[in-house]
Amino acid sequence: MEKEFLGQAGSTELLSKRVEFSLFFDVINGNPNGDPDAGNMPRIDPETGNGIVTDVCLKRKVRNFIELTRGGEEGFNIYVTEGGVLNEQHRKAYQALRPGDADKKELKPKDNEEASRLTKWMCTNFYDIRTFGAVMTTKVNTGQVRGPVQFTFARSLDPIFSQEVTITRQAVTQEGTEKGREMGRKHVVPYGLYRMDGYISAYLADKTGFTNGDYETLLEALVNMFEHDRSATRGQMAVRKLFVFEHSSKLGNAPAHRLQSLVKANKTTDIVRSFDDYEFTVDRESLPEGVQLIERE
Repeated sequence: MEKEFLGQAGSTELLSKRVEFSLFFDVINGNPNGDPDAGNMPRIDPETGNGIVTDVCLKRKVRNFIELTRGGEEGFNIYVTEGGVLNEQHRKAYQALRPGDADKKELKPKDNEEASRLTKWMCTNFYDIRTFGAVMTTKVNTGQVRGPVQFTFARSLDPIFSQEVTITRQAVTQEGTEKGREMGRKHVVPYGLYRMDGYISAYLADKTGFTNGDYETLLEALVNMFEHDRSATRGQMAVRKLFVFEHSSKLGNAPAHRLQSLVKANKTTDIVRSFDDYEFTVDRESLPEGVQLIERE
């Protein structure tokens, strides 16, 4: 599934078309997104029983993939890193534009012109800021950016079953434990197919500097985001399908909900335990004029 990044050879021109996409991924015997308010059980909609994976969780996967594969390249730094300090990220902009004051505990722009330069520096140097946006109005203030790319929560197509599995460890945490082993629990979903919808605004891309190359890099990250994110907790997770709707204009040629409703997946058995238990249908005949549908797996 991994390929050479299209973004490496992609255009540096700003994205000039509106885009929507629908991403389908599944999990086998894993916990795709634990809920800390429920003992780290898989997130579930209590009314329907459908599984949930938050947009924040999925953005983390994209950030990790970009950091792993593009780390060190100019313009591909990651703003929200695991364990990072955001004020120190902001301070880098002041070090570049106002080095004499960069060591001050609190910093803010002197005027609107400098505020614009600071924000532009952050967008230029941090991929996830020019993609997802960021609120950077802290004690070291570099402004606020609304990103062109937005994700929805992912929801499973059908109710999921959260299974609790008891495990044992043949070692103990501290001295004095009698049996020489400890018990624990894992919460897993035997199988779940999830759908996440996304949106890209060309108008907001103008404001952050999001380019055609950035767009291609995002698609590569979406397709491959689980390939280097393996863990015993998450089980087997894989991106199964990515449907991309590209418009011929910045404004767009049809409502997003109308396009995304053209893609459907229905189960073919009462109890689903694999991707093959679903059947996908794509109504290409109803695709509006000026919209191109691209399917990636």
